Amino acid sequence: MLSLTELSAAVTAGELSPTEHVRDACERLAADTHNAVITLDADRALAQAAALTEELARGERRGPLHGVALGVKDLFDVAGLPTRCGSDVLADAPPAVADAAVVARLRAAGAVVVAKLHTHEFAYGPTGDVAAAGPARNPHDPSRITGGSSSGSAAAVAAGHVALALGSDTGASVRTPAALCGVVGLKPSYGALPVDGVFPLSQTCDHVGFLTADVAGAALTWDVLAGSGEFRVATRVGVLVDDFWRAADPVLDAAVVAAVEELRAGGVEIVEIRTPMIEELAAVYPTIVGAEAWATHRHWVAERPGAYQPATRERLAVNADMPAHVYVDALRTRARLTAELRAAVGDVDALVLPTTRLRATPIGADDVDGVPVRPSLLGLTLPFNLTGWPAVSVPGAVSDGGLPAGVQLVGVGLDERSLLHLAGSVSP
Repeated sequence: MLSLTELSAAVTAGELSPTEHVRDACERLAADTHNAVITLDADRALAQAAALTEELARGERRGPLHGVALGVKDLFDVAGLPTRCGSDVLADAPPAVADAAVVARLRAAGAVVVAKLHTHEFAYGPTGDVAAAGPARNPHDPSRITGGSSSGSAAAVAAGHVALALGSDTGASVRTPAALCGVVGLKPSYGALPVDGVFPLSQTCDHVGFLTADVAGAALTWDVLAGSGEFRVATRVGVLVDDFWRAADPVLDAAVVAAVEELRAGGVEIVEIRTPMIEELAAVYPTIVGAEAWATHRHWVAERPGAYQPATRERLAVNADMPAHVYVDALRTRARLTAELRAAVGDVDALVLPTTRLRATPIGADDVDGVPVRPSLLGLTLPFNLTGWPAVSVPGAVSDGGLPAGVQLVGVGLDERSLLHLAGSVSP
């Protein structure tokens, strides 16, 4: 499949009609073998594509995404389709009456929703192998996880089914599957994109994001959703040197070293940064997310515990007796330590580090060679949900020729568009 920028250009030039492109995407999704697809909406998508094709014939163009197929994580409302969140709890959910706000924005720019995509159950996990529909499978090795919770979005983009897919990110859920599947995943700054119409996990940490095949496609999408196309060039980038930030897989650390050398060769000053507060900051994450998730799910857990996947039910239930003061203390600690982390990173424009500590692991594995999987997929991403800073995962250099390696860039003094410009100098 063409990249997002190539698709946009081809449709605009009349070299590819929306009908041809959307039909191709629907056929690819119908033949998917990675369990990426939950609901294929081919008939409605083709009808919309036909209307968009007629608009182009009249010289009308809605925007840069005119006629481009869009995959949507099944955590987002799409008018006329149920939102099941990867769970049997919502097996009988009625069709949504309206699009989620970010879906509506993309439609306004001409995007065509072709499918609802796989998600880790209720977005409460970084692996993508816990869901009513079973595990999503990594296109690079179907025996391995995609990462989560935006599992189907990453798999669909990596497999070439669609060039753009929506995801959400509460601790890892766009960046980790992007890293494990070898695509680009942007988590914008907190509140930069509306969460209206997206099923919540944690109001403190939930972010709406998206996945594309390359950085140019991510920049195009950002400009459609929220940006102006303007950016600032980064001059100083920080490398985090505490043990906390190291990967368990040496290929991932090597990918960061290669990215740093690319940045340095481009004239960027590289500075080393220490973050003595980071372990204490990271430790408040499960308390905050757990308390807020339990508040959403407590009635369903009491009424229909068997409708949950066992791992999700157990993860929710441990928060049932949390005292209120523990949650409030965690919020206060987050505020204090976020300020300390901001002071520690100083005046750098961005940070560069691995996205995950491990690459894609076998489906169902709890640990690999003694390294626990779940924290290894969350640990390096969740701090930036607590701070709310924008972060993007891009494919890094793979020194052993094996599974994809993700490099994460985090905007400290950069907005999303400027961060994506920096990312383009690390990964095309």
